[in-house]
Amino acid sequence: MTPVLRFAPELLLRAQDVRVAFFDVDGVLTDGGLYYGPQGEELKRFHTLDGHGLKLLQRAGIEPAVISGRDATALRLRLQALGVRHARLGTEAKRAAAQEVLEVLGLDWSQAAAIGDDWPDLALLQRCALAVAPPTAHAEVRARVHHVTQALPGSGAAREFCDLLLAASGHYRALLQEALDA
Repeated sequence: MTPVLRFAPELLLRAQDVRVAFFDVDGVLTDGGLYYGPQGEELKRFHTLDGHGLKLLQRAGIEPAVISGRDATALRLRLQALGVRHARLGTEAKRAAAQEVLEVLGLDWSQAAAIGDDWPDLALLQRCALAVAPPTAHAEVRARVHHVTQALPGSGAAREFCDLLLAASGHYRALLQEALDA
């Protein structure tokens, strides 16, 4: 069985020691739109491909962590359903929030990867071993990351990031084989 996904060798080398993956929410796990219900509640649309990617990371021993400038009930419910244990919500100090998570996990920046789309993500992205952005990210972000996904935000960009990390860690093929054998 040969997987169809291929990533550049230099990306795989950058990501091979990653043990924590930081995810922005709006513009990464969602399409970036802000939706409000009739009572003013914030609504979010998440893609199942991305959610399954986060679950696969956990199975591979890579801790997903979410850092977002916004906080919403819909987001908290989704993270709970996915079993995400590390989330810092409602913070613009994303680098500091990521540093807290690294300290809790006993890791350093050389063991971290991140995906983000806008200026508040830059300080975090520039410190990670692997930095990724979706194709709709701000031009300054796209210019400073190691990889720009083909998939759009909220429609598989986070999954592509997860697949890259799974391939680099050597877990992708075994997890795919498990799915084929199920």
